[in-house]
Amino acid sequence: MQKTLEIKNLKKYYGTRNNITKAVNDLSLEIEEGEFVAIMGASGSGKTTLLNCISTIDEVTSGHIYIDGKDITELQEKELAKFRRENLGFIFQDFNLLDTLTISENISLALIINKENVNQIDKKVRSIAEKLGISEILNKYPYEVSGGQKQRCACARALINNPKIILADEPTGALDSKSSRMLLETMDEMNEKLQATILMVTHDSFSASFCKRVLFLKDGKIFNEIRRGEKDRKEFFNEILDVLTLLGGDVASVK
Repeated sequence: MQKTLEIKNLKKYYGTRNNITKAVNDLSLEIEEGEFVAIMGASGSGKTTLLNCISTIDEVTSGHIYIDGKDITELQEKELAKFRRENLGFIFQDFNLLDTLTISENISLALIINKENVNQIDKKVRSIAEKLGISEILNKYPYEVSGGQKQRCACARALINNPKIILADEPTGALDSKSSRMLLETMDEMNEKLQATILMVTHDSFSASFCKRVLFLKDGKIFNEIRRGEKDRKEFFNEILDVLTLLGGDVASVK
């Protein structure tokens, strides 16, 4: 399988020489094309900082991040903005939909910014909307549709530019249990049917149990790694809880 993401000896330090916080400390990992991976860890473990470095929000202190073979740590600011638009998809905790735009316009915003052909934009929007089951609401506004439909709109927006990797930071953090399950099932569908590569940061073991692999961070380093393999989701959930107990992190109840 092709490596979508490769991180080599990544360090991200904050502070001054006499008071340094090692948020990410010499971390290396690989994610292959088509994987659905969760990153877990207690508060302060470095998981969000790691995601911020991958998403180019934060500059690394040292080390390298390769996405589809390109070292993004070597790119200049203007190059980074272009790379981000063309290669990364994002699923936000609050979805960040614009109420003044229709569902179709929300989904196509990245393509409009990239100045793609109008006919191609319409074709891509209709194709991804059909795959995610929201074709009938494309002309409606976010305040006119259900929470589940908003979630699918956000997922469609993340997929529309065919990104190399989709990054999700605590995507279920502000949702109730029913909405969380709906979103996670949609992300699972994106991974299984559309072969989307997804990296999700979460503190929630229920959310992580939808993934194929879970990386556990502690003090800015990978503490453990488990794979789902042939296990059903309940078995994998219990295995995640066992590792979190070793970590001393928060554990979520079964939903």
